[in-house]
Amino acid sequence: MAKTTAKSKKIDKPVWLKYTDKEVKEIILNLIKKDSEITSEKIGLVLRDTYGIPKTKIYGFKINQVLKEAKLDKSADLKNLKNKVKKLEVHLEKNKQDKKTQRALMITKAKLRKVEKYLA
Repeated sequence: MAKTTAKSKKIDKPVWLKYTDKEVKEIILNLIKKDSEITSEKIGLVLRDTYGIPKTKIYGFKINQVLKEAKLDKSADLKNLKNKVKKLEVHLEKNKQDKKTQRALMITKAKLRKVEKYLA
């Protein structure tokens, strides 16, 4: 069998796209500075909806790469797990006999500890 060559990750930039690499990176950093709680997924949606940038792969980088270079990266998994733990705890305060939620809370806290340990 013949080997296939790896294609470059950079996609051809559309003609109608007017932003340069530096401008897109500045937009990403401005978005994270305005709202420190925003995740890379939400930044991608803002870039698509507001600025008309379909994907940052067109420019040859990812949003997380830009955030790591600026040392502003935050794990979305960690944030989502913390929110889930809060919701489960609030539910358990109202419904103390809910055994399924107690089990779900224990499992979610274990996942949270694993992610924190991995990211530390």
